[in-house]
Amino acid sequence: MAHAGTVRRPAGAAGDGQAGSAASAWAREGGWLSAWWPLASLIVLAAVLRFSTLGLQSLWFDEAFTPVHVFSGSLGSTLSHVARTENTPPLWYVLEWAVIQVAGNGVIALRFLSALAGVAMVPVMWAIGKELAGRRAALLAAALTATSPLFFWYSQEARAYGLYTFFLALAMWCFLLAERDPRPRTFAAFAASSAFALLSHYFAVFLVAPMALWLLRRRDQRRLAIPAVVAIAIVGGALIPLVLTQGGHGAQWIGHWALASRLEAIPQYYLTGYTGSALGHSVELVVLLPLLAGVVYGLWRVLDDAEMRGAAIALALTLCGVGIPLLLVAFGADYLAPRNVIGAMVPLTALLAVVIGARRTGWVGLALGALSALAFLAVCIDIDVRSRLQRGDWRDVAKALRTGTGPRVITTVHLGTAPLEYYLPAVRGLAEGSYVKVREIDEVGYAPFSAQASSPPVAGFALVARDDVKGLVLFRFASARPRAVPTAALRGHEITLEQGPPEVLANFADAIR
Repeated sequence: MAHAGTVRRPAGAAGDGQAGSAASAWAREGGWLSAWWPLASLIVLAAVLRFSTLGLQSLWFDEAFTPVHVFSGSLGSTLSHVARTENTPPLWYVLEWAVIQVAGNGVIALRFLSALAGVAMVPVMWAIGKELAGRRAALLAAALTATSPLFFWYSQEARAYGLYTFFLALAMWCFLLAERDPRPRTFAAFAASSAFALLSHYFAVFLVAPMALWLLRRRDQRRLAIPAVVAIAIVGGALIPLVLTQGGHGAQWIGHWALASRLEAIPQYYLTGYTGSALGHSVELVVLLPLLAGVVYGLWRVLDDAEMRGAAIALALTLCGVGIPLLLVAFGADYLAPRNVIGAMVPLTALLAVVIGARRTGWVGLALGALSALAFLAVCIDIDVRSRLQRGDWRDVAKALRTGTGPRVITTVHLGTAPLEYYLPAVRGLAEGSYVKVREIDEVGYAPFSAQASSPPVAGFALVARDDVKGLVLFRFASARPRAVPTAALRGHEITLEQGPPEVLANFADAIR
């Protein structure tokens, strides 16, 4: 059986006796440029997609929580907040803290690291495809990564997912290198990249551990593999106290989401991105068809031995990345959210590239792969164009709130306080059982609305305006004179269904910027 990392001679290459002269001619004629321009073009495409619209959408929910509540002082203070308020390892927060010390905490600065990781992931996926099955798989792996709606979304998210997928892809590449070329440096690279992946997201363990175990299976390379695996285990063990401290707080929503719906959402996320459900199943089918046709055609044409081995490795890692968290659900550890298994989409993308780009599929395989990438790209562009596919526009909600007059109180859906506190630094939360004297009550929510959405939460106030801000709706209630309003009444006035009690903030017109 041919090894996955075996260098393959392109079809029609010169015979052995002519290899030297052919290589010289290739170099003289600019062969390096012709060989690498597809990758360079895909890197540019990925960079344009991610950086050109990096500040287009406002921060939302978790994105805003980080600059408001986590990056509130020194690095030590930040790490303390990570332990108390987050469910993610510390690497992204450390790097992000360094970035905002230089660039500030504007939207583009907060998302810069994720966008950079998203672009850097393209050449890594090229390298993975090349190691698994050769240049054709490399081209398709890079193309699907550059245009993937899911990877694109998290390349523009001020959270750890973009960094995680980059380091996981890097770990997979280093794993393949170590498998093909077992040297101290390749195993050291695998250990370092795996450690960084673990320090970026806890779900990395479900892919790093199988790769580490696979490298241990061969007796002839075990001497090199053991130190690397021990180093990875030390990093993983060092994270255990942080895992116990964080305790999974804030993750209860996962268990409240039906498992069947979560499993259904995983392929939807991959095909059309985080918000792609708004496009409907017909669009998902359109995106799926060229991928499915490419897979069927690739399997029908039959993969060669090296391609079969590469596909088997990618498939096994994909199944581990999704299957192990699914198995843990049965033991009461239910953290299987579609976004948490984004790491499994790395080997899945490689698997698709290997099968669709199989050598025997010829130009048909490349055409179906290109059509798949174009379908992905169309979804990414659609996300930039249509507000209903974007994050909630808390930035424009904050602008609308600035137009009020006199003292007011604001209620917002659960998790809505962080983006409002980011865009309106003067707002502050009100303690339960307190009162606030105001002339205006502003309620922010989104569909589906409850029957009481347009009714005043407190007697003496009347609805004076309803502003629709790209899916978020602002209800304004006013009173002719200031009235003492209990926060209990405001928290009991739920306008958005299935969200729980609203959160209450107070701000005053003369303090708003």
